[in-house]
Amino acid sequence: MTSGDTGAGTGGGTARGLTALLTTAMAFSMLQLFLLGALGPRLVDGLGVSETVLGLTTTVGFGTAAVLSPVGGRLVDRVGARRALVALLVLAAVALGLIGAAPGPGLLLVAVALGGLPQALANPATNKAILASVPAARRGAVTGVKQSGVQLGAFVAGLPLAVAASVIGWRGAVWAAAGAALLAAAWARGALPADAARPAGRPASGAAPARRGGPVPWLAAFSLLLGAGIASVNTYLALFGSRSLGMGPTAAGALVAVLGVAGIAGRVGWSRAATPDRAAWLPGLLAGGAVGAALLLAAAVRIGPLVWVAAVAVGVFAVSGNAVSMVLVMQRSAPGRAGQDSALVAAGFFAGFAVGPPLFGLFAERGRYGQGWALVAVEFAAAAAVALVWAVRDRRARAKAPR
Repeated sequence: MTSGDTGAGTGGGTARGLTALLTTAMAFSMLQLFLLGALGPRLVDGLGVSETVLGLTTTVGFGTAAVLSPVGGRLVDRVGARRALVALLVLAAVALGLIGAAPGPGLLLVAVALGGLPQALANPATNKAILASVPAARRGAVTGVKQSGVQLGAFVAGLPLAVAASVIGWRGAVWAAAGAALLAAAWARGALPADAARPAGRPASGAAPARRGGPVPWLAAFSLLLGAGIASVNTYLALFGSRSLGMGPTAAGALVAVLGVAGIAGRVGWSRAATPDRAAWLPGLLAGGAVGAALLLAAAVRIGPLVWVAAVAVGVFAVSGNAVSMVLVMQRSAPGRAGQDSALVAAGFFAGFAVGPPLFGLFAERGRYGQGWALVAVEFAAAAAVALVWAVRDRRARAKAPR
């Protein structure tokens, strides 16, 4: 196994503190988009946002993140993990504050675009911090926990913040989240060691060129297809529950929370299972399970209670696929390329998030959620095919490699 950075072991308490901080950073990096999904019914009614515009918010946010991710990866390799994480959390706070102040769709879209910046920094910065501070034997477990931070954000958006919105209004709930992000930025600045100074003009991390035949292009393509399906679920699950299944706004938001809890468990469990000898096979298997989850969503159109089972299955299978892909990146990255490789795979994931919801929105506006979930099943099936083809090629290449 190779890594992009050398790392020294950390004490138990220090390691737990680092894991908690990185998990929090991942949660805030995408919290705004989970909030838009969980508060979707309130935004559609209160701001006059249509179903199509609701999907467009995801497109704008993740489109920005996809474009900026390669630059973000190089930036993280250059400036270091602490500066990048503090910037991530401050930008997340600003974006959330603007969402809370938005008088209509225009400023809402601007705020979501700004929120693409912390997304672009999240995976490179947190992966680099792990490679610098966590022993190789523990990186898979720590990666799974910190990746579960994204689903922690889904839980927080779907339950406590959705409940808060019913008490203090949706704007108050979003502003509370913005204040929490600023507190997390102060935590990151005080908890992480200062970044090493880099001589001017020196290439970031002395980065090695990408390895031919490596997993990054395949994982990026897999992530694009997986992300398209996951983003559609994140964006429209609460609205589906409200409009098609007759749920109230709080109960519909709870669907996002259930998905988030299942995603936390799935990401931690599957990342621990992603040992170097079997990690290559897991993305395809998880995407295959995600196909079943999407079909359960389609069946929920007629059998409503299945939506809860489907939300759990999406978290356990689809959401976990992204965490395993990040474990693979850290296992296979060339020295000095951890940030850049993480960013390239994340760019594929974000591109999928940008593409998926607008396509789904075409069905949602017509109330054809069953057809929309069938499209998600096709996207997950294509992701499974890409991942399994690469796994077969990788197994053959490693069998031929000199030992």
